[in-house]
Amino acid sequence: MTNKNKKKAFDFSSSNPFEKEARQRWGDKKVDESNAKVDSMLRKGQLWNFEDELNYLYQRLADMRHEDPKSPKAQAAIGQWYTLLQRVNTYSMEAFKGLGEMYVNDPRFRNNIDEFGEGLAVFMRDAMAHFADNAKS
Repeated sequence: MTNKNKKKAFDFSSSNPFEKEARQRWGDKKVDESNAKVDSMLRKGQLWNFEDELNYLYQRLADMRHEDPKSPKAQAAIGQWYTLLQRVNTYSMEAFKGLGEMYVNDPRFRNNIDEFGEGLAVFMRDAMAHFADNAKS
């Protein structure tokens, strides 16, 4: 993800063009909770560490994107992804699986994620779906 896109990803001000869309999709409560978590990390100086962790996991997942997304290695990494995302929002398994679908179906997400490696968004979607399905059962 480019530095410009990374900055946009953490811009939760009213000038963020995605704020309105997020509120329509997931509701005010979810967006407000997420904003509060990100604001807290920003105040504590933790946001850039979080960003580094995200980028590290993106790269790690990109390195294994040609492997089976159901493999123990892929599932361990996507489990770390799930845990990391929980720091900025609360995702049910259904929502986590839906997020993976959005990574592929929304070109804004797919293009940014695939900057780490062509096909990463599809790999993550498949790994996230398997992770969520196994957590439900």
